[in-house]
Amino acid sequence: MAWSRTAAGLMAFGFLVDRTTLLLGTGAPRLSFGFWIGVAFVLLGVALSALSIAQYRRVVATLRPVEIPPGYWTNLCVYTSAAIGALGLLLAFYMTVR
Repeated sequence: MAWSRTAAGLMAFGFLVDRTTLLLGTGAPRLSFGFWIGVAFVLLGVALSALSIAQYRRVVATLRPVEIPPGYWTNLCVYTSAAIGALGLLLAFYMTVR
């Protein structure tokens, strides 16, 4: 889940950079350097979210069934990271079409 928090943080930072660029009014929104840096941070967060799913699956596969506590939802982290990644893609789309 730490990677999911980091991915969400990167996406939020990218959105903040984009909005700060708009607030400062530095040129045309889509042509500004800040816009592209913001989109890059959001897409980096999406990529990190996908990588966190792969890494989590790899770690869980090394555990024996006795090492997983009863009632532990092994796929909750996967679903959460996938949702964060999907929301990040929607955010990047929103940032580029506005």
